[in-house]
Amino acid sequence: MDRYLTSELFPTFFFGVGAFSSIGVTIDAVFELVRKIVESGLPIDIAIQVFLLKFPNFIVLAFPMSTLLATLMTYSRLSSESELIALRGCGVSVYRMVLTAVMLSLVVTGLTFVFNEQIAPAANYQANLTLESALKSDKPSFKQQNIFYPEYREIREADGSKNRILSRLFYADQFDGKRMKGLTIIDRSTENVSQIVVSESAQWNGSQNVWDFYNGTIYLVAPDRSYRNILRFEHQQLQLPRTPLSLAEKSRDYGEMNISEALEQLTVERLGGDRQKIRKLQVRIQQKIALPFVCVVFGLVGAAMGTIPQRTGRGTSFGISVIVIFSYYLIFFISGAIGQAGILSPFMGAWLPNFMFFGIGAFLLIRVARR
Repeated sequence: MDRYLTSELFPTFFFGVGAFSSIGVTIDAVFELVRKIVESGLPIDIAIQVFLLKFPNFIVLAFPMSTLLATLMTYSRLSSESELIALRGCGVSVYRMVLTAVMLSLVVTGLTFVFNEQIAPAANYQANLTLESALKSDKPSFKQQNIFYPEYREIREADGSKNRILSRLFYADQFDGKRMKGLTIIDRSTENVSQIVVSESAQWNGSQNVWDFYNGTIYLVAPDRSYRNILRFEHQQLQLPRTPLSLAEKSRDYGEMNISEALEQLTVERLGGDRQKIRKLQVRIQQKIALPFVCVVFGLVGAAMGTIPQRTGRGTSFGISVIVIFSYYLIFFISGAIGQAGILSPFMGAWLPNFMFFGIGAFLLIRVARR
């Protein structure tokens, strides 16, 4: 029975992976690449390379959807042709029938995790680098622009309450891999005096753990907001955090980071104290962990819905799959936004859709088993 169910599930699963990933990459990447070829003169060979590098990301998204499609279509066909009734007549329980789909879903979960951690982030990063290099080959290349890093601290008010205020603001126009250029730093870390540093460039001195600033001015501001002193310099060392440099060096989009890289980024963000960024990254990390387990959830939901006695064709099963997928990702984005807003914990914001649909699948399965 397991061999028979597996032979029925796999062809539909691979069809779904090909169909969903092709549709996704066409909508997201192909149209944009064609526009860049026409408007920006992007070479066709580079466009093909970027297209191939974008594909793993959509394969990751296609795995859960294909699992749902395969289980729903397979078990619906077996139900409509009374094969499941025959199995139950032989003493096979509904739970035992569905176990095959759940075990295969666990295999797909592991495959999704590998793709999502080892292949897709690196491919996305390389695709963006390749595209930027091709479009900006005749322009100066900077690793990062507009580096903005706020640092906060908490103070205790006279009534005992805590207030969070800006301690230091770091801004640089550009970072070329070695030096920051066009810097403005507002330093309010001390209570008696504040300083504003404007500098042409700066470089981190790793041996002394200080910043070397070049060609700039330091404005010292007294507590009454009057200028206390103005210091012009050609070279000045200041003890400021290295965090802005870490942010510039590790600046990647969320889709270009695996879990370990995202955790490193979270450590850097915590040094800055920006709660909104920290919260958002915490939710995204939990979502990255939760995504592979959607395969198990969809496998259970699809198998449970398919075992319901019915007479449905492949078109109906495909339509139901689309509705379930749309409903899941709608709840996924809403719960993620609620988690980022602080209403739910990052864990619940990411895992709530999985728990909800797992509950739905378990309820349907128990209901069918009792008939």
